[in-house]
Amino acid sequence: MKALIVDDDDGIIQLVSLCLILIWPDVKITWTHLGGEGADLVRSVSPDLVVLDLGLPDMSGFDVLKRIRAFSKVPLIVLTVRNDEVDVVRAFELGADDYVTKPFRQFEFLARVRSAVARFVPGQSKGEEVRAAFGDFRFDSSFRKLEYRNKTIDLTSTESVTLRCLLENAGKVVTHKAIAQQIWGHPVPDAVKIIRVYIRHLREKIEADPNNPTLIVTKAGEGYLFTRTV
Repeated sequence: MKALIVDDDDGIIQLVSLCLILIWPDVKITWTHLGGEGADLVRSVSPDLVVLDLGLPDMSGFDVLKRIRAFSKVPLIVLTVRNDEVDVVRAFELGADDYVTKPFRQFEFLARVRSAVARFVPGQSKGEEVRAAFGDFRFDSSFRKLEYRNKTIDLTSTESVTLRCLLENAGKVVTHKAIAQQIWGHPVPDAVKIIRVYIRHLREKIEADPNNPTLIVTKAGEGYLFTRTV
């Protein structure tokens, strides 16, 4: 197990390191105070987990996240003092797997780390894997593989979990709470808004017209329904 911590606070680096050692005694930890170097280390070290601060001395953590997601799907948790809704949603839009605010509770942080890493590894999601096939639609959750209209569509780990949850209950309304439980396994601030971001990304990948979806339908105040209208 390899972890990368990108934070300009040595105390946080030490605390996060101690937390990770609790669950992975043999974890190899690399750290840096600089965002640019952090992005470069993701490429050279190939960590299994990245913990990223947003307030870095050389560049915005959002820009670091964007750079990392341009070439890597590594599980990435934002760890920051910022708790504004705008920052939370933006981080998830750019591809963060979770968002934790400082000061943080150590065991909750570890639960989130486990959840993010488990979602990234094919075949590690909770429950039975889902294989769906109808019309031109083929999905295998064990490998996060989606084929639709004669093309293979790339899904992030969280998008795959979200789609899996909808397909398990195709034809039924899946509540925001149920989707959040599948994605994170714990309460997340502004979960409804964050799930909306993931649903929009899925629609952009599988709907003929994302603004007028026919596959993933919104049920106002409740959640979403997968219709199988292909």
